[in-house]
Amino acid sequence: MTVHLEVAEGVGTIRLDRPPMNALDVAAQDRIKELAEEAAGRDDIRAVVLYGGEKVFAAGADIKEMRAMDHAAMVRRSGALQESFTAVARIPKPVVAAVTGYALGGGCELALCADFRIAGDNAKLGQPEILLGLIPGAGGTQRLARLIGPSKAKDLIFTGRQVRADEALAIGLVDRVVPATEVYTEAHAWAAKLAKGPALALRAAKESVDAGLETDIGTGLAIERTWFAGLFATEDRERGMRSFVEEGPGKAEFL
Repeated sequence: MTVHLEVAEGVGTIRLDRPPMNALDVAAQDRIKELAEEAAGRDDIRAVVLYGGEKVFAAGADIKEMRAMDHAAMVRRSGALQESFTAVARIPKPVVAAVTGYALGGGCELALCADFRIAGDNAKLGQPEILLGLIPGAGGTQRLARLIGPSKAKDLIFTGRQVRADEALAIGLVDRVVPATEVYTEAHAWAAKLAKGPALALRAAKESVDAGLETDIGTGLAIERTWFAGLFATEDRERGMRSFVEEGPGKAEFL
């Protein structure tokens, strides 16, 4: 398999494994969707890491495979392509991308589906599709603009240029930069910490933020209000408040 799912300490790692550059061919895209849906549904997975290995995250789509597709073929395939990445974005648990080396094209779009991005100091990110006479097709025009703003997104998409880790951090494309050898350790530690948190509250927080960004503030506040009130029916809420009153803040242990 070109993509694997490994589980430890409540963290599921979706590991890209298609040397040398983790090119995202159709088989890899379909496998990503399959494993994202599995991670979403498994109770023993409470947070997720996206990882491509020590040298490269993912250098983009398989261009040789794409070149063989005509318009009709891509009309048929483009929906499935987007769905594979959207399945990652919709995992109702915290997701962190551990980015080393190149994260270009589809690789960058996959990283955009995470809630948090930790990059190695050797990382290079970008949307170079324009250099092929194309535009991003796996969510890049939408998720990138929402993350870093339309002007900065257009700069990257119009030029196809790559940004190094320091610039990616400055524009908000990644959230933390660490030595390349520490990327996975840092990402797994972040995910493992959240994996010990209240699963339903984390899901509510993620869905409230994500759904709210897609609508007006009034509707977003209604989404937040519904989730907030609903959490009062959970054991996690009772456990958290009881611990706060009896032991002080930050000491609750959630199941």
